[in-house]
Amino acid sequence: MPVLSIIIVAYKSRPEIEACLVSLPREIDGRSVEVIVVDNFPADGTSAFVRESFPEVSVIEAPENLGFGAGNNAGYARSTAECVLFLNPDTVCNEAALAHLLRRALAEPDLGVISPRLVQADGTMDLACRRSLPTAWDGFCRASGLAVKFPQSKWFAGYNLTFRADDGTYDVGAVNGAFMLGRRAVFEQVAAPASPLIFDETFFMYGDDLDLCARIAKAGFRIVYDGSHEIVHLKGQSVGRDFDAMSTAIFDANRDVYLKHFAPHAFARWKWRVMFGLWKRVALWRAKRRGHRQVKPV
Repeated sequence: MPVLSIIIVAYKSRPEIEACLVSLPREIDGRSVEVIVVDNFPADGTSAFVRESFPEVSVIEAPENLGFGAGNNAGYARSTAECVLFLNPDTVCNEAALAHLLRRALAEPDLGVISPRLVQADGTMDLACRRSLPTAWDGFCRASGLAVKFPQSKWFAGYNLTFRADDGTYDVGAVNGAFMLGRRAVFEQVAAPASPLIFDETFFMYGDDLDLCARIAKAGFRIVYDGSHEIVHLKGQSVGRDFDAMSTAIFDANRDVYLKHFAPHAFARWKWRVMFGLWKRVALWRAKRRGHRQVKPV
């Protein structure tokens, strides 16, 4: 049995997937690593390139764009390893980071999913790699700019946890879907009842990582951020092309996560719809006012 299955969902990923695959080790601690690429857009040549240049990588060509969650589920169904890493194609990993995180996942039975520090191409941290499950107050602070103005304040920066040490390790509410590593036993425990689905396929592209983290936490496992190691995440390669549409999709998907997990009655559903609606409108207005055109996922 391989020790790790790495599942990569690609969509128009030909420009960046080579660097990602080159960065992945083929074994860790003497045990094999399997890599599975699910190509949601084979027409751009990604599948053909991977088969030719990386024959050891398994390729699944989707008949249509399955989205992030369903694509990961398709890859998971083919995987066989003891641990599973859901990884974005716009990442560049390193063996030291993967080995360290894998050892933690195997050694800590209460660990559900773990992520390293993700850094962008310019060296800045991808703040989505460590998040709380935001309260309405956290949403207001982020949308209004208070979180940015007071990044070291626990009171104002409770969502992206910028008051915590970047190189520390601690439990968080959620990690980024660009890198989610955990044991197969954990993922199967939180899978949809009577099915092999790990990700909720009602979330097409956004919100699925937050939903999975919420389910893992509800099952009694920890969501862990480990900043002692880092990998590169070239985020924004595709999501910045249509700011309004992508921003709306991000906010609406995260609203649906809250409606699923934290809205047991009509008032709670109304509250989250109103709060996410206001959050979205304020964030879009502030971004346009500044001339900022990069989507910042919540």
